[in-house]
Amino acid sequence: MSDHDAEAKKELGNKAFAAKDYDEAIKHYTSAIAIDSKNCVYYSNRSACYGGKKDWAAAARDAKECIKVNPAFIKGYYRLANAQSEQNEFDAALATIKQGLAIEPDNPQLQKQMKQIKAKRSSTKRAESAAASNANASAVRGIPYRANLDSSISKEVNDLQEQLISTTKEYRAVKANIMRAQKEKRSNELTKVELEKLPPGTDAKMYRGIGKMFMLTSRSDIMSHLDESIEKESKTETDLNSKLEYLERRIKSQQQNIQELTKSASSE
Repeated sequence: MSDHDAEAKKELGNKAFAAKDYDEAIKHYTSAIAIDSKNCVYYSNRSACYGGKKDWAAAARDAKECIKVNPAFIKGYYRLANAQSEQNEFDAALATIKQGLAIEPDNPQLQKQMKQIKAKRSSTKRAESAAASNANASAVRGIPYRANLDSSISKEVNDLQEQLISTTKEYRAVKANIMRAQKEKRSNELTKVELEKLPPGTDAKMYRGIGKMFMLTSRSDIMSHLDESIEKESKTETDLNSKLEYLERRIKSQQQNIQELTKSASSE
């Protein structure tokens, strides 16, 4: 297979991408990479396809590979920053853009992207701040304040409100952990897919990350480790989803208890 064959695959990928058939485009770009793994454009284009599918973890993965193959290819930094921004990794995205601007300081695309990401980061921070404030008020949302509640009932309502706020915070933490487990699982699945593409008997050196170190490991050991990690994250996701359902029921119950207590007190 020649570079000409790889370019032919890229052109098929471009046509599929233009038609928004991202899965088909990914297939062709992957074929192009199999022929010529040192062409950064193929990784960049496949990253754009994953972005079209909203698979931002995969988009970031290909963008990083694009930059690794050709650190001077500016679009790789744009792709990576975009994928990082979509995952709310704003500081990482801005750091990526700065790396690109160090190579091409006057690049208008990166300069515009930096402004957009800074604005998005500020907007997200304001939204999170507002959400935190609303969480404290959510315990009594839709429940009017009753000035005539006696002290004992008022204390009970306050206790229930504090419990609801605590449950709401725990609910948000569990949701965040589910997203982390899904991201880790997806990353391991993508790594496994790429390894499975290697011909049987491939004796290329492979390394597995262990903390901050990398250890020379056989392909079979890496595949076994990936399978174990995928199974572990799947179980974690299942367990967390069960906990999330429990917390949802608990929140509804606590809200109902507050409503019933305030209603009964106001009718006395």
